[in-house]
Amino acid sequence: MSAIEDWDAYGEALTARGKEFAGLVPEVVKGFSALSRGASSAKHLDAKTREMIALAVAVTTRCQGCIEVHARKAMAAGASKEEVAEALGVAIALNAGAALTYSLHVLDAMERSDSGGTQ
Repeated sequence: MSAIEDWDAYGEALTARGKEFAGLVPEVVKGFSALSRGASSAKHLDAKTREMIALAVAVTTRCQGCIEVHARKAMAAGASKEEVAEALGVAIALNAGAALTYSLHVLDAMERSDSGGTQ
């Protein structure tokens, strides 16, 4: 069972809230929209590849709204469930890699503390 029971309602609520936010800070939303349009321009990557990248990033950044939007776009671009699953596998591996790397930073910080902070 999904944490979000009705993805359609969720998307509609995000859109409505986004319009409200745009009324409060229109220049910020215009800037975001311009950035989004720029990232969507097709030059070297096709739409399906861009959307699978977007989904992997959405998972790593824990953005439910991004998942809602880009899952739809990935399907519209012809991405299969299997292709998306492989892209998400990369996201899982990178999150694990990031946790490993930051774990090493913890060891560095502990060693620094043990040496009196003079490393």
